[in-house]
Amino acid sequence: MPWSNQGGGSGGGGGPWGSGGGKGPWGSGPQSSGPNPPDLEEMLRRGQDKLRGVLPGNLGGKGVALLLLGAVALWGFSGFFKVEPDELGVVLRFGKDVREVQPGLNYHLPYPIETVLTPKALRINKIDIGMRQVEEGRRIAPREVPEESLMLTGDENIVDVDFAVLWKIKPNGVGDYLFNIQNPEGTVKAVAESAMREVIGRADIEPILTGARQTTEAAVQNLMQTTLDNYGAGIQVTQVQLQKVDPPKQVIDAFRDVQAARIDLDRSVNEGQTYANRVVPQARGNVAKITQAAEAYKSQTVAQATGETSRFLQIYAQYKKAPAVTRERMYLETMERVLGGSNKIIMDSGRGGSGGVVPYLPLNELMPKTPSAQSNSQTGAKP
Repeated sequence: MPWSNQGGGSGGGGGPWGSGGGKGPWGSGPQSSGPNPPDLEEMLRRGQDKLRGVLPGNLGGKGVALLLLGAVALWGFSGFFKVEPDELGVVLRFGKDVREVQPGLNYHLPYPIETVLTPKALRINKIDIGMRQVEEGRRIAPREVPEESLMLTGDENIVDVDFAVLWKIKPNGVGDYLFNIQNPEGTVKAVAESAMREVIGRADIEPILTGARQTTEAAVQNLMQTTLDNYGAGIQVTQVQLQKVDPPKQVIDAFRDVQAARIDLDRSVNEGQTYANRVVPQARGNVAKITQAAEAYKSQTVAQATGETSRFLQIYAQYKKAPAVTRERMYLETMERVLGGSNKIIMDSGRGGSGGVVPYLPLNELMPKTPSAQSNSQTGAKP
């Protein structure tokens, strides 16, 4: 055996741990012919000597304590971390979410007790669907993605829809955002495309292409938010923006002609409605005016006829009482009414029936003219 003693004494065994003339493997006796085992005490002594050599002042055991204390201090200071203004910090204790921290300088227990994750929780993210912004030389141009933008409407037409989704992490949903979904951006994109296809699939093509943009955006946003909440994604959809809503390129020219004709039709209808709004009230005003005039004439005529009837009945009652007096009175009133506005010359023949007036004396010119006489003289009528 390699560790057997050479020239062992009588009666002595030949093993390495045996008694007799040979010494043990770490003893000072005769050496065996094989390799010696390492001297552990010597190795420890040499290690201590080297450690004392690297410590300042050759402090020995105290230096080791100071070194360990410095290592512990550095380990403790490693728990300080900074959260950027657009981030929120999520502290994990042995992998479990324990608290959230705001932007600024914060502290957590050093690794491996606690770690921190800092997602961009306060930033608004944007995802384009149906198009991509690609660099072409020195400029950025949109590139169509038909497999995302072409959708089937409820009346079995095809429409090309490009839209963008703005989203962010919910204020109290950072933990859900980090641990409930694996690919947040891909999840939002898939949910947005699915929601838009569902909304477009329930509507006809005409309102989608004309006046239902806001309704479509609101419906897609609500459906996306409901789906993401069911997933527990911790994501809030802030806005859905329709960028382009057109028919496919193969029929877009014909569709634009139809739209132009529809615009002309709407303009003509609006012009006709404007004319009707102006003419109809005017006609109704004229009708009301004529009706009021007729009612006034009717009232006046009826009142006048009633008055004449009452006057006639009163005269008739007086006539029955005194016919002669009534006839004379009626005659005098009639003559007064007939001759009241004409020029009159009364000629008295004098006593005995003689006398007269010079025939050419212009007595009419000496008389003051009444308005009716002036009008008769101007028109040439004779009194």
